[in-house]
Amino acid sequence: MTQKLDRGAIVHTVTASGGVNPTATAPVGAHASGVIQALYCDANTKVKAGQLCAKIDPRPYQIVVDQAKANLAAADARLQMDKADLAQAKAELDRHEVPANHRAISRKARDKSRKAYAQAQEQTKLDEAVVAKLQAALHAAESNLGNTDVNSPVDGTVVARSVEIGQTVSAGSQTPLFLVGSNLAVIHIAANVRAKDIDEVKLGNKATFRVVSFPNRHFAGEVAQIRPSLQTSEQVATHDIVIAAPNPDFLLEPGMMATVRIVTERRDDVLRAPNQALRYSPGNPAVASDGADPRTSPDGPRLWILRDGKPTALPVELGLDDGVYTEILKGDLQPGDEVIVGEGARFRQDAGAASSPL
Repeated sequence: MTQKLDRGAIVHTVTASGGVNPTATAPVGAHASGVIQALYCDANTKVKAGQLCAKIDPRPYQIVVDQAKANLAAADARLQMDKADLAQAKAELDRHEVPANHRAISRKARDKSRKAYAQAQEQTKLDEAVVAKLQAALHAAESNLGNTDVNSPVDGTVVARSVEIGQTVSAGSQTPLFLVGSNLAVIHIAANVRAKDIDEVKLGNKATFRVVSFPNRHFAGEVAQIRPSLQTSEQVATHDIVIAAPNPDFLLEPGMMATVRIVTERRDDVLRAPNQALRYSPGNPAVASDGADPRTSPDGPRLWILRDGKPTALPVELGLDDGVYTEILKGDLQPGDEVIVGEGARFRQDAGAASSPL
């Protein structure tokens, strides 16, 4: 069984797998403490900036607002009354000032009017300060009431939700209620590469990947990060890398799992031989098995070809290997040469009979 040598590309790749993530996330936390009364967003919900995602029970905050409004109304009523008293005191003072200057009334009466006017001014200023303080209190109470609405701060997609209806949350908690992916036009794949392969991976390496939701579609990206820390899971040592990929059609969503092939080296238009041919030797029945690596053969790598209808072994120097083909750097070979990749049972029987002393 033979196969013709040809020229073509050899692409060496490293495989990895990981989850699709947004390039940036915005945490959505609670700015008021209380019990979650309703939820309007879940993982993978597309949201707009300002969209309501959860509601904290507003009743305790509404009571504070109502009380603050009542206090402000009472204080404002007192202010209006004291302003009326101030206007009356001013009129009384004006009525006494001119006659007093002409000694038509006593200075004592004028001084009394001045004192009453000054007291009315002080009371009005005090009332205005109280009203301003109560207005600030009302504003704070209304702000706290507004904080019972948990809104998305950005346009995007909810990546995660960590709260349930009936759960008590605290304002300023370090644990966000939601995570919103704010930019899905470019996504990241947080992938794991085996430790034995990590030295081959470089920043900027091109990558292709597939996701279960689109099994027949290949997406493209490149290595954006290589994290030095070593991870161990199920007795397999891996390194974390990040693949950045454009997502203009927004087909890729957070949480999808991706199978990645990272191109670590590529050679185009090179003479290449199928790896199966490199494992062949006459009488070897396990041609299609993994076999021994031809690079470690004590006689050096070689290919068996048909020359004038006879199997002939030729030494070769090998280059890049992509798991299917290997680059031939040196050797008396040309495109179109028939390399032997295997042999059938009939050939082995004939070969055995030809070598028999009978």
